[in-house]
Amino acid sequence: MKGWCLPVLLWGLTVWAAPPGMPVCEPPRHSAPEVERPFSEEDQRALDALIRAELAREPHVGLAVGVLRGPQRWVGAYGLRDAARGLPATTRTTWRMASITKSFTAVAVMQLVERGLIDLDADIHTLVPAWPEKRWPVTVRQLLGHLGGVTNYGRFGPSHDTGPLDTEGAVALVSGYDLEAEPGTRFIYSTWAYNLLGAAIEGVSGQSYGEYLREHVFGPAGMEHARLDDRRTRDEHHAAGYRLRDGQRVPSKVIDVSGRFAGGGTRASIEDLLAFGGALLDYRLVSRESTGRMQTPMSTRDGHLTDYGMGFATYPLHGHYVVAHSGAQPETSTLLLLLPGEDVAIALASNVEGQAASLRRVALGIIELLLEDGGPRLSARLQTSVDAVVNEGLGRIYGYGLAYHHWASRGPGTLPGTGGLPEAFEQVTKLLDATAIAKSPNATLERIRSAHEPREDWLFVRVGAQMARTLEEALGPERLRGYSSRGALAFFNDYLTVCESKGCPEPFRFNEALRADLRRFTTGSHRPPAH
Repeated sequence: MKGWCLPVLLWGLTVWAAPPGMPVCEPPRHSAPEVERPFSEEDQRALDALIRAELAREPHVGLAVGVLRGPQRWVGAYGLRDAARGLPATTRTTWRMASITKSFTAVAVMQLVERGLIDLDADIHTLVPAWPEKRWPVTVRQLLGHLGGVTNYGRFGPSHDTGPLDTEGAVALVSGYDLEAEPGTRFIYSTWAYNLLGAAIEGVSGQSYGEYLREHVFGPAGMEHARLDDRRTRDEHHAAGYRLRDGQRVPSKVIDVSGRFAGGGTRASIEDLLAFGGALLDYRLVSRESTGRMQTPMSTRDGHLTDYGMGFATYPLHGHYVVAHSGAQPETSTLLLLLPGEDVAIALASNVEGQAASLRRVALGIIELLLEDGGPRLSARLQTSVDAVVNEGLGRIYGYGLAYHHWASRGPGTLPGTGGLPEAFEQVTKLLDATAIAKSPNATLERIRSAHEPREDWLFVRVGAQMARTLEEALGPERLRGYSSRGALAFFNDYLTVCESKGCPEPFRFNEALRADLRRFTTGSHRPPAH
């Protein structure tokens, strides 16, 4: 029979062999990543200059940065890992990962889901008996998305030192607290919720959380120096931590993070963190399907997006689909940012607390440097408050549509929504009608700001993604990527020009009133001055 073959059976370490000449079905393999190569010297100089400019803005101690774009790779370390001893930061330096640990935990959970050992909709009490039954059941899926109503640290703050705790002790910290909301109704970010997931990993795998990560996450990703952050076993390469007080650096408060083990209890080097990002982009830790599920934003029961999937924040940025997690604890600030639609990973770690804004500036600068060189951005010429509402809608259609198109066509995502496209374009045309907006601007603005959400059947996502698909088919992928820098006006104007030449059906061309608004916004438009 054509296509028929015998499977390879594994019994312990013995491999059953098919008879000679019999075709054998081999298990599917992940495709090997491309051979890594450095960025061009010009890009490396530009990356280095960008980092040094940020370091010059305000006091820093140590900083490490890693960047992947396809097979290209760059890693840099700056400043000191230990100021008191004058020890430099290097690519071998290990840093507290803080809440990026949640991403490691989410990957581990999804691996066990793929193996059939965890059901995403199982009540966590059935997997972690030490967690007592509450007023409502809490599912694994809800815990992954911070929708379980579980408190975050209870009466303690994030700098509270619980002292050394094992899994039982960490679960006991949260067990006595009532749920803060009915699961599914509110996004409540919770480190302790992830401790419950860590306990579930141990229960179904038969391994400790740290052992499981080393064997199934850190090892396969090539994270050679990643470990649980036990202060007693740190080596000389670990970064000493600092905070800024009145503009001066002082040592961080000494705390033990074992009490937040699966929500914020690991350490790793910048090489490790970048390797984790690369393994996610290459689907080497979980399947493409599972990766897509993790990167899909979850929503509350009433259809409000949380901008968080399973173990990762998710949101559009200048038409890029961003998957990210940050970390903040005594001794550290961290950020991992992925652009799965463009095969980019950015990893950052600092041994100074409270550096979230600085790390974000660096990440945005890297994105602009590497991906946003498509030409000048047009700034809309707005005359009235109604114009501002219309322009807000244009920006959201462009931003969400372009991001989701990249994510679904080049990454692991799937476009959401169920409605028909002609009807969706007609809804957008009515929603952005200036005459109607003038009658009720505040109510219209509120709806525009939610028109990308499930409660509106992802209206702006579906329309914007169709526009992006039309532009890519007509102008090519390079031109499409350029809209991240050129902006919403260029996106809309080029789309309407393409639609005119292709003869798009009328609903897909919006209406003459909106087209007139676009022409008026564009006339006299300019690129804003650089800051």
